[in-house]
Amino acid sequence: MNNKRLFNIFIIVFIDLLGFGLILPLLPFYADEFGATPFVVGLLTAIYAAAQLIGAPLLGRLSDRFGRRPILIISIFGTFLGFLLFGVAGPVGQKLSVLFGVPANQMILAILFISRALDGFTGGNISVAQAYITDVTTDETRAKGLGLVGAAFGLGFVFGPAMGGFLSSYGFAVPAFAAAALSAINLVMVMLWLPESLPKEERDIAALEKKPKVNLFALIDALRSPKVGPILSVSFFYGLAFALFSTMFSLFAQYRLDLDARQTGFVLAYVGVLIALVQGVGVGPISKRFSDRWIILTTTIVLTITLFIWAFTGSVVLLLIIMIPLAGTSGLLNTVLRSSLTKVVDKEEVGGILGISTSFESMTRVIAPSLGGFLLGSLGTWAPGVVAAVIMFGVIILVWVTIFNRSDDPEIAAAENSSG
Repeated sequence: MNNKRLFNIFIIVFIDLLGFGLILPLLPFYADEFGATPFVVGLLTAIYAAAQLIGAPLLGRLSDRFGRRPILIISIFGTFLGFLLFGVAGPVGQKLSVLFGVPANQMILAILFISRALDGFTGGNISVAQAYITDVTTDETRAKGLGLVGAAFGLGFVFGPAMGGFLSSYGFAVPAFAAAALSAINLVMVMLWLPESLPKEERDIAALEKKPKVNLFALIDALRSPKVGPILSVSFFYGLAFALFSTMFSLFAQYRLDLDARQTGFVLAYVGVLIALVQGVGVGPISKRFSDRWIILTTTIVLTITLFIWAFTGSVVLLLIIMIPLAGTSGLLNTVLRSSLTKVVDKEEVGGILGISTSFESMTRVIAPSLGGFLLGSLGTWAPGVVAAVIMFGVIILVWVTIFNRSDDPEIAAAENSSG
């Protein structure tokens, strides 16, 4: 395993997520300055995931064809432009409103939508970063390598919101400019220090034998695959259950535990640290000791139980305790699912399949906020957790039938030998 390249990717993903975390918690307040209703704020949040749904498989497929490094450069530049546009939305919107005769607030909100869509589309580069990890690791070390990407995610979400909250005291546009500056640093780092990981001969194979399908038919083909389909299905339903937890957590903390924004931020930072520790430190030893299918089955069972307990948690102490297995098993399951995907496709398809996986995750983040909000508002604070647990119970059955008991599959047998 090439530790220098892994460290480079870790820093790139960390800075990318740090920039994302800088402005995410401030989005509703910034949009509210320009008259956005709660519904519009919800759309502004969802459009990022919707754009990523399209961008992730496209970027992944293009990286199979042209290499990881050039696609990372292009996508990080797009993220830089998205953050910059977000920061200048106010003054630029004012000028354009005069030019086109449109109310200023409407024009500013339109620019915010464009900036978030651009950032979401190019934010699909996480699939390219994961493909890079796949290129420089073996089957035995891949889970550990992908775990480092997950750790960078967790740390970015821990430090990003805290920095964003501090910088927002100087104006809501300031965190956006800081995020743009971080993206610019990221861009320079990739251009100067990150070598290409995908050999030219493999890019040529991708060009000749694998057409870069990036539409709905690519998703359908992947789901129909007897090896890829079950893993993607598990990823989607697990992602939906966990997104119900993550998107509803702030409202749960407010209405169930009477926590304010500052206290909720501390709890979320605690969760981020737990996930980062598991993915950065724990994944490697665990994946060496146990096979992928055993890890997937065990973590889905633990997640089902912990999500159900979370639904009825009535104290902060119990919440902090239950977050340990919930965050830990979630970080482990997410990493191992991605690692398993890379083992059942040809090398020239890795970027594309990871892009499709990222798209499925984005789809859950489009569905979960509206579903969770309806459940919480209509039934109570317990409802999102119970529904998430029910979904995970279905995932246990899906894993048992389609992954765990397929020991006759040579791919699973090979994974057993390499992991065990």
